[in-house]
Amino acid sequence: MNPDLGSASFKADPYPFYARLRRESPAHRMRVAFWLDAWLVTRYDDVAALLKDTEHFSNDVRSKLWFVPRRLRLDDHLLAADPPDHMRLRTLVSKAFTPRAVELLEGRTQRACDALLDAAAVRGRLDVVNEFALRLPLTIIAELLAIPEGDRLPFYGWTKRVAAGASGAPIHFLRAVPALWQGVGYLRRLVARRRREPGDDLVSALIRAEEAGDRLSEREVLGMIALLLLAGFETTMSLISLSTLALVQHPEQRRRFQAEPELTACALEELLRYTSALDVGFLRRAREDVTIAGVTIPRGATALPMVGSANRDEAHFESPDTLDLGRTPNRHLAFGIGPHVCLGAPLARMEGRIALTTLFRRFPNLRLADTPARWRRSLFFRSLARLDVLL
Repeated sequence: MNPDLGSASFKADPYPFYARLRRESPAHRMRVAFWLDAWLVTRYDDVAALLKDTEHFSNDVRSKLWFVPRRLRLDDHLLAADPPDHMRLRTLVSKAFTPRAVELLEGRTQRACDALLDAAAVRGRLDVVNEFALRLPLTIIAELLAIPEGDRLPFYGWTKRVAAGASGAPIHFLRAVPALWQGVGYLRRLVARRRREPGDDLVSALIRAEEAGDRLSEREVLGMIALLLLAGFETTMSLISLSTLALVQHPEQRRRFQAEPELTACALEELLRYTSALDVGFLRRAREDVTIAGVTIPRGATALPMVGSANRDEAHFESPDTLDLGRTPNRHLAFGIGPHVCLGAPLARMEGRIALTTLFRRFPNLRLADTPARWRRSLFFRSLARLDVLL
């Protein structure tokens, strides 16, 4: 029986289902949500090929979003663009995420991390998701976009409800419409304000961005801001919280993480692979009939690169369900591969490194509280809704 891929119970442990698909049906057709019938591509080599293939697959799947009113769509962005538009958009925003630009943010990230953990130390306990893993990357990306502090958590609430709304039955989407309306309205007002009062921030930079005489349209500006906000905190939040849970659940690996600082870079790559915060990659539409794993995906059909499955593929990783912080080589697909590889990967790595090393250095005896971890409903992301620990 096909499970509900967006349910919290499935996200808690999707890997047995993925393993069965890799063995028995590596290109598997199923109803993913009320609005989407898709082919799940689950083996590492096939997922990597799918992500890199711009000749046979398109990222422009806006026709699939028929259920979203045109005014509420924020789909003119990098992930929905094909070459040459994709390179045009990527070039216009890439300067904000160069290694040098990220290096300049390290000090601010460390200070924000310390402040959050100072407050937690007073309480003696911490909800890793909502009081730390969310707030740290949200602070950094919101500061880049100059979003006022009081508006940041409400925006996260809107995106969380919208993500849940797209992952199941129509009733879930109907419940999410008010949040979608609020989020889009907020971004429109933000752009209008920056047009009147430009500043030294990424929104203002997007508005005035120009490359070879080209500028972003109004819809592209809105779409890019929405994408940067979502990608800027969602996957990093999940990386930090899921990695915390994984390290607590694997005491031997946790001891290595705490005792061997030279292992940090390698450990972070393994945590990215093992947790796979981006569980399902962005939709891809077949431009023509394409054969994957012996199955023909017809022209116009949607293929889903199952990143979480690829990162646990036994044909590519030895003992893939084992957390091994010294794993090398480790060519995971957590940030994708090919032309759409994640632009913010350097930022996510830096934030994840600072958050996890600081958390476990300051609280070496951190342990899970009695309250069980809670998982979140989402089709594309694998993330926790709450994780309580005692410090």
